[in-house]
Amino acid sequence: MKKALSLVLALSLLLAGCTEPGKQADLPLPQPPSQSQQAPEPEPVAARLAVAGDVMSHMPITKDTYRAETGTYDYGHILQGAAPQLAAADYAAANLETVLAGGPNYSGFPTFNSPDALADGVRAAGLDLLSTANNHSWDQGAAGAFRTLDVLDEVGLAHVGTHRSQKERDRASGVYVADVGGISVAFLSYTYGLNGFRLGEEQGYAVNLFNLDYASSLSEPDYDLMAADLAAARAMAPDLIAVMIHWGVEYQNEPNHHQTELARFLVEQGADLVLGGHPHVLQPYETLTVQGWDGQERQGFVCYSLGNFISNQQELETRTTVVLELELTRDPVNGETKVTDVCYTPYYMLHRDDRPAGERRWLVEIHGALAAWEAGDKGVVDQRSYEQLRAALDHCHSVLGPEGDRQGMVSENRS
Repeated sequence: MKKALSLVLALSLLLAGCTEPGKQADLPLPQPPSQSQQAPEPEPVAARLAVAGDVMSHMPITKDTYRAETGTYDYGHILQGAAPQLAAADYAAANLETVLAGGPNYSGFPTFNSPDALADGVRAAGLDLLSTANNHSWDQGAAGAFRTLDVLDEVGLAHVGTHRSQKERDRASGVYVADVGGISVAFLSYTYGLNGFRLGEEQGYAVNLFNLDYASSLSEPDYDLMAADLAAARAMAPDLIAVMIHWGVEYQNEPNHHQTELARFLVEQGADLVLGGHPHVLQPYETLTVQGWDGQERQGFVCYSLGNFISNQQELETRTTVVLELELTRDPVNGETKVTDVCYTPYYMLHRDDRPAGERRWLVEIHGALAAWEAGDKGVVDQRSYEQLRAALDHCHSVLGPEGDRQGMVSENRS
């Protein structure tokens, strides 16, 4: 009986996978991982940065956003045409060419002051960062410039180019580092001047000015300041450095020699992207190859002007704009990040004074508006504005080249 019981216990231990004390079970030897089990090769990191032009709220724009029933302002209908593209990008930036000094005394050109709702509107449309250094930064003095930054902070919009204190300017040498879809981009911003306004004696920190003679001849670039700022940006070891700059001559579709010389200097000092504004019209983009600060050859992408994003300026050229999209790719092996693709989407600032108040200003995506009209869906486009859209598209292609207009290529392939 005991013998039988012992046999049952031994069998139970064997079935349970147990071993006798002091003995090791016979385990299979580890095998090298098969090809399919090995760690996959690291993938490149790719992100899309969208960049728009000057955000301007002339009084006809401001009046069209007013809602009498609530006594509030709403920029939603003006910006809704660009919202899908801005929201789809990993990050989106533009130039805020006005100040938010508080109401109710809002104003347009020549000294802007816009409702706080403008900040809400551009944030809701998908913008993430605004350059605040431009010739209208000081339109309402220090109080207006500083309050603008407070409002942007409240709505969650990053900003670069102006500062409320020397401490704020010194904290990162005027640099804002953004996470653009997993790629770090250090943003800086500068303006040529302030429309004749002068900063206070101890307010040099307030606006990033790239001219020493910013209130007079505008001919002495402050190379030392920009070189120091770019050196500080390089020390932060971002993947890319972007400089948003207010420069050039208004209403000219070609950059002047001051722009081209300064662009080359910025790229030499480490700028990978130079994104221009102020002319209120489109100017071309190109890639520069230069000898960098370290003696090594390097490249930088330069867009000389993106024109107006929203405005009430009347000429076709000032109402034609684009949202530029840059594909940024970081190589997983060497860690280098480059601009690997550039394209743009054309837009037009539609003025329809024959429509009811609150429906007179619209930023429309040109290809979509043309296609809708041709399909019988007139929307806010009438025959006259349809012809304007066709002319605006031709103008856009003449300045930037049709090859960058990816939506245009899709439209041509469909037809």
